Amino acid sequence: MTTSNSEHQVQWNLRAVMAAAGMFHTTDLREPLQAQGVNLSREQVFRLVTKTPDRLNMTVLAALCRIFSCTPNDLIELRAAAPSTKRRANGTAPTSGAIGTLRPVPARIHRPTDQKQ
Repeated sequence: MTTSNSEHQVQWNLRAVMAAAGMFHTTDLREPLQAQGVNLSREQVFRLVTKTPDRLNMTVLAALCRIFSCTPNDLIELRAAAPSTKRRANGTAPTSGAIGTLRPVPARIHRPTDQKQ
């Protein structure tokens, strides 16, 4: 499970850590969490296991580390994101940072002719 922002990708490894401990169902985690004092609904545990959380409560993180005898680094990996190419509004990819031969065109203001009838 990965999520990304502009600089980093976050790899959430809870499912792999659970499998290494012999837990293959999301419901297998509910009772150990309750024993640690963390009361989450069945749906919350499912989301915690299957999706990378945007926010993670420190109590939940500490409980997971105690349950699996691991460190936060075993559950969360940060990776540098690959540089993405942004597209312009017209759908073309930008060239280098220099504008090269592109120069602004000076505006020409024409005053309306004063026609009296």
